[in-house]
Amino acid sequence: MTGQFDASGSDEVEVPLAGGDVTEGVVRVGRTVRRPLGVHSPLVHRVLTHLEEAGFEGAPRLLGVDDRGREVLTFVEGEVAGRPWPAWVGEDERAVSVARLVRRVDDALEPLGVRHMDVTPENTVFREGQAFALIDFDLVREATRLEQVANLLLWWGAWLPEADRDPVQRHLDAAARGRLLVDAYGLDRSGRERLLQVAIEGADRTWHRMKSRAEQEGGGWARMWREGAGDQIRRRERWLQAHQRELTGALVRR
Repeated sequence: MTGQFDASGSDEVEVPLAGGDVTEGVVRVGRTVRRPLGVHSPLVHRVLTHLEEAGFEGAPRLLGVDDRGREVLTFVEGEVAGRPWPAWVGEDERAVSVARLVRRVDDALEPLGVRHMDVTPENTVFREGQAFALIDFDLVREATRLEQVANLLLWWGAWLPEADRDPVQRHLDAAARGRLLVDAYGLDRSGRERLLQVAIEGADRTWHRMKSRAEQEGGGWARMWREGAGDQIRRRERWLQAHQRELTGALVRR
């Protein structure tokens, strides 16, 4: 059970932070971040507590719940991409550091069998050009390492049709970038051989999951669905199927 956060003596000036696609009301108060609680919160709190106990530094610390019923987290200092994405999101060195951070997160979370599953540029904090921490664990869930790597490649490997990529990633060779990130993560040969099928199946599940959330939860999920997120997911699924042999070949080639 998360304890009550004592806000006495803290700077109560609230500075709105750019939230994710579905979370609203995220603010910074001094050296803390306040976020609304939701159905995901118990698992998020368990994950963050586990990471702290494991000595993992690349995630916010859970401090409790404030008098307005919001979870209180430490603010992680560093550089985070906003929209539009800065050019450095397309840089190999930055992406490699993200892959290595994700591997460390996965190793730390192995006892729980959960993964972050939302490794976007907006959720990755950099220091001196290297990925330092992941934030926004709202989509954490039980998943395999391959599902996590597929998520990494979606956001940092440009594994989607060129027309749907952010402009700073349109120049990327998805096969070469995918190999670079998988090498940095340290995926074994068996995983490399199965990764494309996992990514294809994951896209299908994501389509159904997002459709259900748009219908049942509304809010940001419904907005993204109206704006064509479902169609984009289907295009990505078809693109992965069309490039399966090429991408897998790049991953397993010695």
